[in-house]
Formats: sequence, C-alpha cells, structure tokens
Amino acid sequence: MTAHRQADADRPRVCPVLVDRDEQLALALRRWESARSGDGQFLLVSGEAGIGKSRLLAEVDDRMRGSGRRLRVAVFPRDAEVAGSVLVDLARELRATGDRASAERLTTRLDGGLRETGDPVRRRRLLVAELAEEVGALLASEATMLRVEDLHWADELSLDVLERVGSRVRELPAMLVATFRSDELYPRSALRAWRARLVEQRVAEELRLRRLDPDGTAAMVTALRGAAPASAELAALFDRSDGIPLHVEELIVTELLDGAAVPETIAESVAQRAARLSRSAGEVLEAAAVIGRSCAVDLLREVSAASPGELDPALAELTDSLLLVPGAGGDDVDFRHALIRDAVYAGIPPYRRRALHGTVAEVAERSGFGSAFLSDQLERAHRPAAAYGHALRAAREAVRSGAHREGVALYRRAQRTMPSSTPVAERALVHSDLARELAAVDDNEAALREWVAAIELHRRDGDEVAAARHVSQQLAALHLLGVPFAEREAIARQALARIDGVAGQRAELARAELLAAITAGLMLDRRLDNAIAVGSEAARHAAGEGAEAIRIDLDLSLGSVLVFAGRGDEGWALLENGIRAATEHRLDTRIARGYRMIGSCASVLVEYDRAERWIAEGLEVTRRLEQWNDHHYLTAHLAHVRWATGRPAEARALADAALVDGRGGITTRVTALHVLGYLALEAGSGVDGPGDRPALDAALEHLTAAREIGERMGELQRLSPAVWGLAELALAEGRADDAVTLCETGWELSAAVTDAAYLFPFVLTGVRAQLARRDTLAARAWLARCRSLIAARGIPGTLPALDHAEGLLLLADRQLLRARESLERARAEWGRLRRAREREQCIRDLAEVDARTGRSLRRDELSPREFEVARLIAQGATNREIAATLVISAKTASAHVEHILSKLGAARRAEIAAWVVARDAPARAPIPVDAPPSARRP
Repeated sequence: MTAHRQADADRPRVCPVLVDRDEQLALALRRWESARSGDGQFLLVSGEAGIGKSRLLAEVDDRMRGSGRRLRVAVFPRDAEVAGSVLVDLARELRATGDRASAERLTTRLDGGLRETGDPVRRRRLLVAELAEEVGALLASEATMLRVEDLHWADELSLDVLERVGSRVRELPAMLVATFRSDELYPRSALRAWRARLVEQRVAEELRLRRLDPDGTAAMVTALRGAAPASAELAALFDRSDGIPLHVEELIVTELLDGAAVPETIAESVAQRAARLSRSAGEVLEAAAVIGRSCAVDLLREVSAASPGELDPALAELTDSLLLVPGAGGDDVDFRHALIRDAVYAGIPPYRRRALHGTVAEVAERSGFGSAFLSDQLERAHRPAAAYGHALRAAREAVRSGAHREGVALYRRAQRTMPSSTPVAERALVHSDLARELAAVDDNEAALREWVAAIELHRRDGDEVAAARHVSQQLAALHLLGVPFAEREAIARQALARIDGVAGQRAELARAELLAAITAGLMLDRRLDNAIAVGSEAARHAAGEGAEAIRIDLDLSLGSVLVFAGRGDEGWALLENGIRAATEHRLDTRIARGYRMIGSCASVLVEYDRAERWIAEGLEVTRRLEQWNDHHYLTAHLAHVRWATGRPAEARALADAALVDGRGGITTRVTALHVLGYLALEAGSGVDGPGDRPALDAALEHLTAAREIGERMGELQRLSPAVWGLAELALAEGRADDAVTLCETGWELSAAVTDAAYLFPFVLTGVRAQLARRDTLAARAWLARCRSLIAARGIPGTLPALDHAEGLLLLADRQLLRARESLERARAEWGRLRRAREREQCIRDLAEVDARTGRSLRRDELSPREFEVARLIAQGATNREIAATLVISAKTASAHVEHILSKLGAARRAEIAAWVVARDAPARAPIPVDAPPSARRP
C-alpha cells in the first residue's frame, strides 16, 4: 500500500473536521436554539460504536459556547450495576463546575431514597419522582444542555429518571441529549423498551448516524494526512474501517505516529501504539483499563504505584498518543473511546490483570467506593469470598431502589462467588431473591429454575414451611409459562401435604398462600364453584396477623369468581372492597391488580358503564403508581369496551397503543389482538357496504395469533374470544360448516367449566351458521344447549342473546309475530346494555321481519321521501350530499334523518343503513373467497 506519511509533529491526530454530519449538526443546533427560548428538547443520538456520536456532540458543544450552561455525564460499562449511576456522575459534574449546592441536594435525595424501607414498588416510584423533580429544577434554573453519553450502560433507575424528566422537558429552557449504541438494543433490554416509548410517544427525537461512504472516508484521510489517498489505498482502507470514523482515525493515526503501514484493525492499532510507550506509561495505561471507568488521578496513581513525578509524564505521553484524554472533571482521565479501553484490557496478561484488579479493589474500598464496583473487581481478582459479601450487599441495595435488572446481575455474581461453607438456608435465600428479580424482569423460565432450587434447598434443610411459601411463587411462574392448571394444582397440593399437621402462624400463612394461589388458578380456569370452595378454605387460614395481602388477593379472586358465577352484587362488592383495602395498606401491586380485575370483569360481562368508570380510574391510578403492565392491560380492555359500544376508531387507537407500547405483556397482547380482529372483521364483512378482502385477511391474522396465544396459555378467557371471532369470520366468508365447527369448540371450552360469560357470543353465531346450512333442527338444538348454561348462571349481559336467537328461529319458522316480539325484547336489552353489534344485527333481523310481513320496523311507515333519504344513507351519503341529490335544504335533510331514526328506533346512521340493506336484500350473498374454504379454515 502506498502511504502518505507525515512526520511533522503538527499533523492533526484527530480529524479536525466533522465529516458527513452537516445535516445532523444543523438539526441539533436548531433544537438548542428552541430549547434556549423555553421550548425544551430531548434528542437521542444513536449509532454503532465508533460512529462519531461523541464527536458530533463535541461539535455542538463548541458551537454553543457562551449561550448556556453545558453539563456532561458519561456512563461506563459496569455502571449498570450501580443504582442511579447517571445521577451520581451528574453530581460529580456539578461539583466540578462549582455548583456544589445542587450536587449535594441530588446526592442527598438519591442516598436517602436508596436507604428507605417499605413497599419497594411505592418506594421506587417516589424516588424516581423526587430525583426527576431535582433534575428538573436544576434544568429550569438557566438554559442548559445536559449531555449523557453511552446510555446503553445506564442502570434502570437512571433511565426511569431521565424518562420522567424528558416527559416535562418541553416546559424547560433545556435540551437533554443522550447517546447510545444502536447495536446494544437487544431484545428484552431496558434501553430498547425505554427508547421505543420515548420515540413512539414523541417525548424524544432520534438522530441515527450512518457509516461513511468512500467519499466521506477519503475526506477524513485527506484532513488527517494533508493529502488525498490513492484510489487503491482508499478502497483497502474503506474495506478495513467499514466506514466507521473511529476506525479510520485510529488506522491513520497509528500510521502517522509509528511511520508503519496502516494496521488491519483497531486492536492492532492500539497494540502498536502501546508497544512504543515507556514502561511507566504502559503500566499507567494498564491500570486505567482495569479500573474500567473514568479514573481519578489519585486512584490511578495508587493502582499503578507510580510516583507523582512518574505519573504526570506518563499521562502526558498517553494523551499525546491519543489513548487517554483529560476528563471533564479536571482531576481525572478517560479513554478516548471505550473500544480503545477494550483493546488495552484484552492485551494485559492474565495474572497481571488479576493482580491489578485486586489492587483496584483494595484502593477502592479504602476510598469508599460502592459494593457493586468492589464486588466486580474482587471477582475479577479471583477473590470470591470477599466478592460474595459485596455482591450480596449491592444486590439488596439495587432491589431497595427497584433496580431489578441490576439486582439480577448482582445476585448472579453472589451465586458465582458464594463460599462452599455458606449455610443451606442462606443459599436458598439467594436463589429465592434472584427468582423475584428475574420474575420482575419477566424472565419467567429462569425465575422458575431459581424457585425450584430454593425449594429443594429448604427441603434439604428440613424447613418444609419455607419451601411451601416459595411454591406459591413457583406456581405464578408456571402459569406465565403456560403450564396447565392441573399440573400447577398438583404441585400446590403436594406442598400442602408436606406441611399437614405443622402448627404455628408461619405454617398457617403458607397454607393460606398456597390455597389462595389455587383459588386464583381456578378463577382463571373459570372453575367457579371449586374456586369459591377453595377460597373460603384459604380465608380461614388467612385470619391471623401478617396475612393482609393474602386476604386482599382472596377478595379480588373471589370477587371475580362471583361475578362470573352470576352473583354480581356480592362479587362487585368484594372487588371494590379489595381495592379499598389495598389502598389503605399502600400495597401498590394489589391496588393495580384490583383495578385490572374489576375493569376486565366488567368489560367481559357487558357491564360497560361500570367498566368505563373503573377502567378510567384504574388507568389514572396505575399511571401514577407506574404499574405499567396493569395499565396497558386496562387500556386493551378499554379498547374492547369501545368496540363493543360501537366506537371503532377509539377502539383501534387504544388497541394499537396497548400493543405498541411494549410493556403490557402477553395478556395485554392477546386482548388487543381480539379487538383488532373484531374491528377488521366488521370492516371486511360488508355490513354497511361492499366487503373488504384485505380487512378479512387482517382479521384472520389477528385472531389466529390470539388463538395460538390462548391455546398456549390454556385459559378460557384468552382462547374463547379468538375462537368466536374466527367463527364469525367463517360465517362472513360463507363457510357455514367451519363456523359450526368453531362454535362447537367454543361450546366445549365453556361447558367444561359451566361458563356463560364467554359462551354467549357463540349463541347467535351458532344459530346463524346452522340456519345458513338450512338445518333448523340443529339450530334449535344448539340454542337449547346454550340456554342450559346461560340461564343457569343468569348473568344479565348474556341473557339477550337467548331472546335474539329465539327470534331468529321463529323467523326461520315463519312465526313472524312471535319473532318480532323476541327480537324487540332483544333489541331493547342490547340497547340498554350498549352492545352495539348485536343491536344493529337485531335491527337488520327486524327489517327482515318487516320485509316478510310488508310492514316497516315500527308501525309508523316511512314516507317515500324518507325511503329515498334512508337509501342514500345506506350508500354513505352525508346530509349535505343528500340535500344536493334530492334538491332540498341541508336543514330539511337533517330533519328527515331525525324522523327516520325515531321511526326505526335507531340511534346511529349505521343502523339505518343496516335496515335498508336487510330490507332491500334480505338474502345477501356471502362475500366471495378467493382461496378454497379448506385453505382459509383457521
């Protein structure tokens, strides 16, 4: 390769120009000007490692000098284990810039919040709110750019605080800027979900930096060398660097410093530069790499054992070699890039590295460093016994702050470093503590393994009661993994048998927890009578002290059971009492569960007024408590209510929001899929116009996905709604045989647990499917079977389906007067319940009665002009368009519409359209299906 080397010491070693970033720089500067004027901004800068994120922000920083305060915070690889690491570094930056008062307030809030005891969920929420308030006040005091670099290493507490600050930054004269590596957004990472929320909710704006093209690479080389590269050399350099600016810079700078050929990789570049260092500079460099973060010079001197006279020249040499750069605080140094630090660290011989980690730990402990940092250094120094205590202490500190992912990492370190002499009970405790943190981050498979390990250790230690209390947690993990209830119940019964005869309050609490878990499982499985019996038994064991949370859980489970069993007054009262009790005891997770259960029960049981009232309150409470899983589940059920009451646009927006947010979990997802499937089905069924094949395809996709989830979970409430939607889809497509088969599946699911709540939608679908097959006897037999379950439970919202279906059968038998009576009763009840879909179907069915009897839906005949208006409504015309077509005034057209609504007893224009369609074409052909029925069968 031809090299254009420059021995001149003045040749730039960092590219003096910002290449191919003009657009991003201009946007960032515009956002800063908006922030200065009081319209705060939140900017995310993402890209691969070495792509130039920090370089871009440094240019922004240079351009804004004198126009506001600049605060820079850096996050380092092991900071993810330190709760509030970003805030700790912000306090350090504030001290370095002379604002000691703000630094102390921030530190005091953080330290005080981490030491508090009590309910961890509530404590975490309050801590986030207080810290965000402190940072917000800091940003409100003057125009400020707060720059946080390498956010992919940040802990969850810091992310939560930044999100809270970001949500109100528009009100502040400030700009938040955060950089992160786009290749660190792996699935299930906290940063991935955090970034999705901020961008999708338009709290933050993202700038993605792309790699350089060959022209950009040539511009960098020219700026560094002072001469353009030859084309062959440029091609080779572009291939080696992949167009990543740091790689280009490192490869060229090493060539300039060493006078050697351009190296192949960054690691080779760093190794070449390190090899030419003096002995003292090399030792300082290795010490800095082992410390692993921004290094205070005093710590660096102690670890490297360099004297002050040796350290200053060594740091100057390392800075001149572009391996280290001065830190923001003045008394510390940083690696120029994390990739350089990684390359140096990888080159340290193993035993030298181990000894350095031991020295770092000793010095850091004397200097008061935190337990998380110490445990990491001690583990890397191969001193597990010392690391264990620090890891355990740091894990518990993380848990107290609600930092669950940090807790997982630290408990795992405690497990790795646990001495062989650790007592069995303590081993079991570490397993169970880790299991709780894994469950909190939704890693249920790993949580299950830890619960099982804890249970086995307690049993080995002869403590069956402690083991039994962990079994209820094991059951929760098994449920989330889709293990059938029968298997879960067997495990619980075995645990109960193991403590049979054991006396004392601990044993009573264990029995109550296990029986409450069985009750909840029976409730979800809709085995209502069994759930009532087991719940009553659990309540007897939960009568003593320390069982408040268990009693609340029982009230919520039994309340849900009773409303589905048709004992609404008792059930709704229990659910409301459970919410009140949880609120009085400040049990945030139980409060959220209470709203979740009362809202979803009312949604399913056609209690839409009740559902809207409690869901609205629940959404506000869960938002305030930051119980996001329950919040988004309630959002999905509100979407269901909006669909059921005839507000499709609102339903779609809510269902999409529940799916997109990403924190709702599987139960939110399946509920939202039900709603989206129903909406697509109605859009494609052609009730109010021509059918829409793509909409029906979308319905199939949503409902099939929901059915797969329901089958995997094995729960009626997840599976049956999807099966019903697929049955309706089959009916809309003219596949009556498939619709009958799917209805039979729905019947079997409900009959197995004597359910009426999920069966009632199938009543009409099954009758219509059998009538489409011209099998009136089968239709009547179907209704009789459904009536036996629905009438037995007597849930008010399900009963109109019986009158409606009876009206259809009477219509098929040409008993028109009796058909009218049944259908009128059904229409009135569907209207009272606000069940829009069935009410509109009723109107169409009554129109067919009219068509057969030659009379209108009501005794009042529509006038000829009103018939004209009604037909135009069915064609989708607005009042203005009707007026233009009929050459009448818009006011007259509006009056005609009101008269038609009154005469038909309708509430919406869609019902007029449905009446016209049924009257004019009672035997409307099914929507054609492109594929054969067998290929479309769900």
